[in-house]
Amino acid sequence: MKAKRVIVWLRQDLRLHDNEAITNALNRGQEVIPVYIFDERTFNDKTAYGFRKTEKYRAQFIIDSVKDMRESFQKLDIDLVVKVGKPEEIIAQLCVETQSSWVFCNVERTDEEIKVQDKLEKNLWKSGKEMMYSRGKMLYYTQDLPFPIAQTPDTFTHFRKEVEKYISIREPLPTPTSFHYWTVRIDTGEIPSLEDLGYEPIQSENRSVLSFKGGEKTAIERLNYYLWETDLIKNYKETRDGLIGSDYSSKLSPWLAQGCISPKYIYHELKKYENERGKNKSTYWLFFELLWRDFFRLMGKKHKNKIFFKSGTRDFLPEDWKDDMQLFKAWSEGKTGVPFIDANMKELKETGFMSNRGRQNVASFLVKDLKINWQIGAEYFESLLIDYDVCSNWLNWAYIAGVGSDPRENRYFNISIKLSDLFA
Repeated sequence: MKAKRVIVWLRQDLRLHDNEAITNALNRGQEVIPVYIFDERTFNDKTAYGFRKTEKYRAQFIIDSVKDMRESFQKLDIDLVVKVGKPEEIIAQLCVETQSSWVFCNVERTDEEIKVQDKLEKNLWKSGKEMMYSRGKMLYYTQDLPFPIAQTPDTFTHFRKEVEKYISIREPLPTPTSFHYWTVRIDTGEIPSLEDLGYEPIQSENRSVLSFKGGEKTAIERLNYYLWETDLIKNYKETRDGLIGSDYSSKLSPWLAQGCISPKYIYHELKKYENERGKNKSTYWLFFELLWRDFFRLMGKKHKNKIFFKSGTRDFLPEDWKDDMQLFKAWSEGKTGVPFIDANMKELKETGFMSNRGRQNVASFLVKDLKINWQIGAEYFESLLIDYDVCSNWLNWAYIAGVGSDPRENRYFNISIKLSDLFA
């Protein structure tokens, strides 16, 4: 039997297609109230090393994504409720006011997100309401994997060999085509601007590799462009380490990070492309990168807060790492005197984006050449990156630092410099 009314809490799953929380809410409730909360802590709080949790480029991308989500709902004759504050307080109160039976959401698995989920669940219990969790981040369902989470292989190659040839990826869930408008009065709220959230306006930045505008519509347009309109995917493996321009890689990561596009949707579009236009190493390599995202998320589930520890998941702690903030500042501002490093760091600061090749090299330089604690770099990237994803960011940094999921010892990217020449 369906409940009269339910809430679906949207977070980093800003899409209608393949959205399990929305699907489950529609199956269990006669009236579904979609809600998005701009968590004030996400935009105003500081990291441990004093960086703003979310800088303006990602903040604007999120605003764009929420606007797109609201427009999608409005086309189906309902609205998206938007508020600013603490989700655990606002949604619990909204649940009481609307007499909703349940709150549906796609579960998150990392510390800060879990704390908010848990607080909301406790607040809901006080009024006899419940949380209903779904999954929404990965290619694979955890129940389909050939091992429990606690036994996930700690190296990517082992993980890949366990799953890619033997476990099928489910079809994306269908996109809803109708909702019943709720029969209760609700203030749907206004979507805040950058200024409302305490940011300076973004100046036009012509040097950005791509105009990253958030939203499900733009995400699907980008995928169609990269696959069907240009066939750029055919050369992805050869071009993916590029540095300049919009087409050397798919650039789907910002939309994946905010859940504007589903990895399952990308995978099945990719398989459709291979069936119609042929497969090669490049088409496989895009799937390969999606596998890395799943692997990092599983590592986050398995190791929990250890992914944020200085010693990482390997419990390895070099003695020469230091928290030298003056040296870090030179790195972060692109003033090391090493042109390749400086150019990439300036791009990040001025656009919120950096190529994968650039990220690997600047991270290696910070940790292996400057001997700076990798956590500072990871926090800085968390602040600035338009495509920040908790597990991918922190585990990539740990990987480069040698404290994560890497079977190779002393991974190092040679920038061909002499330390004595730095900052001359």
